[in-house]
Amino acid sequence: MISFQNNVLPLKNMLFRLALRITQNRDDAEDVVQDTMLRVWNRRDEWERIASMEAFCLTICRNIALDKLRRMDNQQQTLDDSIDPMDRSHHSNPEEQTVQRDRVERVRQLISQLPEKQRSCIQLRDVEGKSYRDIAEILDITEQQVKVNIFRARQNIKERYMKMEK
Repeated sequence: MISFQNNVLPLKNMLFRLALRITQNRDDAEDVVQDTMLRVWNRRDEWERIASMEAFCLTICRNIALDKLRRMDNQQQTLDDSIDPMDRSHHSNPEEQTVQRDRVERVRQLISQLPEKQRSCIQLRDVEGKSYRDIAEILDITEQQVKVNIFRARQNIKERYMKMEK
């Protein structure tokens, strides 16, 4: 038996990261997660027929976030904080920390400029660690399309990053 507390609430942080990646605004992402939770709760009669509650919730979250983004018609909001550029665990001195922080910020900016589908695929694969199959189910595309979107996104980021480095 599926319960809201055991099966839906634990997904809250994952939903937030997805919404944040799409909306690029913390307040909007929080609103999206709240709307997602309400929509999932209101469809509780369908829960027993759902194969994957996680995919169900992520799909609803993605759709709400995209709707919100379309309504706002503004894709240049602040970047999410899912990667902490101040993380010092991998760096030994302040100069290396600064260089790494700048690199992370550049990559985050490049990711934010990707087309929505590529950005979503990268978020789900590289940040959330989802499988190609899960991403395909969440985004309602084929696994091959997921792979193509991720490949193109990475190529795009790599090319733009190399130009920035020159």
